[in-house]
Amino acid sequence: MSTAEQAAGATEKLELLTIANNEAIEVGKDSDNEESGNEAETGASKKKKKNKKRNKKKKKAGLGAAGQTDTLSVPVSQLFPNSYPEGEICEYADDNRKRTTDEEMRAKDRLNEKQIFDLRRAAEVHRQVRRHAQSVIRPGMDLTTIADTIENGTRTLVEANGFESGIGFPTGLSINHCAAHYTPNAGDHVVIQNDDVLKVDFGVHVNGHIIDSAFTMSWNDRYAPLLDAVKDATNTGIREAGIDVRLCDVGAAIQEVMESYEIELDGKTIPIKPIRNLCGHNIGPYKIHSGKSVPIVANGDQTRMEEGELFAIETFGSTGNGYVHEEGVCSHYAKNDGAFTNPRIPSAKKLLQTITKNFGTLPFCRRYIDRLGESHYYLGLKTLVDSDIVMAYPPLCDTKGSYTAQFEHTLILRPTVKEVLSRGDDY
Repeated sequence: MSTAEQAAGATEKLELLTIANNEAIEVGKDSDNEESGNEAETGASKKKKKNKKRNKKKKKAGLGAAGQTDTLSVPVSQLFPNSYPEGEICEYADDNRKRTTDEEMRAKDRLNEKQIFDLRRAAEVHRQVRRHAQSVIRPGMDLTTIADTIENGTRTLVEANGFESGIGFPTGLSINHCAAHYTPNAGDHVVIQNDDVLKVDFGVHVNGHIIDSAFTMSWNDRYAPLLDAVKDATNTGIREAGIDVRLCDVGAAIQEVMESYEIELDGKTIPIKPIRNLCGHNIGPYKIHSGKSVPIVANGDQTRMEEGELFAIETFGSTGNGYVHEEGVCSHYAKNDGAFTNPRIPSAKKLLQTITKNFGTLPFCRRYIDRLGESHYYLGLKTLVDSDIVMAYPPLCDTKGSYTAQFEHTLILRPTVKEVLSRGDDY
């Protein structure tokens, strides 16, 4: 059965269920007044039920629509046929406060309606997919199953169609001392354990406009202070971000909050450190990292945020050294947008054509190449990496035995307000 047929079937079932529930409600209401029933009242009751049904279809349930199935089978475009929920709206402060009501700024805001529409669609997909992921991820699951659950759900809800809509980058599933850039390759049999701290980082794009958001899960309450510290630090970065704000000031605020936390592990009190060589970033069309970096420590960068820019505000906290290094087998890759060298090796040339056709400058992983039916491509991939035509992004890890956490949101600095696009009721 096609995705469209499945979605249609799910919608039909939902409507039938709604009618049944409404009928049950009406029966309950009428039970105390059985003697007063007549044909006119029955007709009115039916009309009332029909009106209820129409209102149900139009209703929005805030950040995340009622009506999604447990198996993520209904595309968000069917749940929100006209518009998508906006993110968290934050008015600018101080000198930028007047932007909220300035008519010129409002006119500029209207020029970006298509971009905002696409971003909100991607954000709604992210919210619904991660809500499902949070409900099913548990110790005993292997990372490949988790990645497939998230990515297949994303493809269905966003109605994946090449460069028009799809996955923004490979699902990051980094455990404990590994902070970022880990996704399972074929044959990976890593299983989540009860004492693990898991970072879940995934992206959704619509017409190249990418939503990048991440959260951390743990099943042992002793790690709660670590997760609280990082969540608080990320929210601090979001609060400080704004038009004309210096990046170093955002980093300094994040660092101050992160370092105010500590955690007790095995009888030892450990200060929580920001991972100083990881940072947030601005996002461009089809480019997850578009030039500017948002530090999570004070670093003296005088670069300012600008109107219209899209940023991923992400912070990482650690019980280790607060510094990551490359470790383990690589899985994340992305085409170098500035490389014009043509590989001479046939396998590399063929693989480059596949990458360009299917991913462009969007990040990808080995599982995605496998999914396209490619095989025996390792030599070609190594050649592309060695030639700087493709960039490799190995896992980034702190010291073994330490624990790391991550939280991240995507926001846009609209002319009138700051909108935290990926905000949900979970984080």
